[in-house]
Amino acid sequence: MLGQCRMQDGERWALRTCTAALGDQLVVDEHLVQILLADGIITESMAEAILVEPTSRKKCWRLLSLLPKRGPRAFSSFCAALRTTEQQHLCNLLMDHIQRNAEVSRLLLSTSAICVCYQTLEQLLNWILQLSEQNVTIPLLESLAMCLDADSPVTKAVLPCAPDFYISHCKRAYTMISSPRGLALVISNVTFDPTLPELVDRVGGDVDEDELRRVFAELDFRVTVARNLTAQGMRNCIEQFRDRPDHQAANSCVVCLLSHGVEGAVYGADGQLLELDWVFQAFDNAHCPLLQNKPKMFFIQACRGEEMDNGVDQSDGTDRMQSPGCDEMEAGREEGQGNGVKGERVQERLQVKLPQRSDMICGFATLKGTAAMRNTKKGSWYIQELTMTLRQRAMDTHLSDILVQVNAHIKEREGYAPGTQYHRCKEMSEFTSSLCKDLYLFPKYYPKH
Repeated sequence: MLGQCRMQDGERWALRTCTAALGDQLVVDEHLVQILLADGIITESMAEAILVEPTSRKKCWRLLSLLPKRGPRAFSSFCAALRTTEQQHLCNLLMDHIQRNAEVSRLLLSTSAICVCYQTLEQLLNWILQLSEQNVTIPLLESLAMCLDADSPVTKAVLPCAPDFYISHCKRAYTMISSPRGLALVISNVTFDPTLPELVDRVGGDVDEDELRRVFAELDFRVTVARNLTAQGMRNCIEQFRDRPDHQAANSCVVCLLSHGVEGAVYGADGQLLELDWVFQAFDNAHCPLLQNKPKMFFIQACRGEEMDNGVDQSDGTDRMQSPGCDEMEAGREEGQGNGVKGERVQERLQVKLPQRSDMICGFATLKGTAAMRNTKKGSWYIQELTMTLRQRAMDTHLSDILVQVNAHIKEREGYAPGTQYHRCKEMSEFTSSLCKDLYLFPKYYPKH
């Protein structure tokens, strides 16, 4: 039952925003752990995994990564344990944040507040109305609270597509007029089997999950989030998502996988691997007929190896231009080799055939063989840049060009961790595509006809 009942959004937000203070001040000793164990909040294996951590800070992080997933009683039990272990000041800190969330709720419901996430109150209310009509539930208070948190970046609204832009570009683009635009699945593995020391918890992974959920909801996708699944659980979840009849009326779909990984696969929470080729096959034209000829978007936030990209020094001087290619020499070869059959019509009526796999685009956080970078407070580099660029550029840029811009942003980033192997480390994202048209999301625009 604990795994099925969630901690309240306000309580999860309070734990997340107080993580830094708790990491510095919280004493996670055997007494506190035993209280949570006796109250049924954590299991014996979880208690052992917490206490075996070598430092107080790591014990704290381990505990805080578990609590939001341990049911609706976890927060109150944790506060009671703080009081019992003479850490009342930390309990007060958490309750202050709960009170702050209640004040945000009151302000938002009064209709007199202007949400900093949106340019005007009217835009916010229109978006809420659209979501309510589609039966999509989004924790708006949590989104607003994140924007008001001084330690978090201000989240800007997705900019809307202009009617003139839609009219001038829709004919050479994939159809994108349905509401919702499509279904989106986010599988986020943050905590892993504690008996697997090589798979540490992905601290900051929950930030990626929230950012993707928000941006695709605002792009008018119906978002489903699944957390901490085994490899088999991921397969079951993907198959259930693929087989949903809602795909029939939708124009596209999105699948995001956030986990540890190796080249060609991502880890389930149990340490078993899910092959990415199986994922792509699940959505190909043979296995997913409801999405034939519709764009299917995949985003993989996971390492593809253990090699650290330490970068190279840029050489001085002007950039070298690429050598001329032979595109012009090869142009028209197929047309010139018609052997006299050009222009002939096949009299027999044939059924249109599709390739086994088409109309897919997949963004990878990093190159083959290299590790992906993640900030424990702000989330991974790739998801940060992806969601920011979608918000700012989806209004007038097709997805392939958006991912080129994401590559450019990632190229400029550099790790800052003096004295560690991560100092001045680099990362480079990439994407593959079998799209056959421009993929514009045309955010917030719906043709009247």
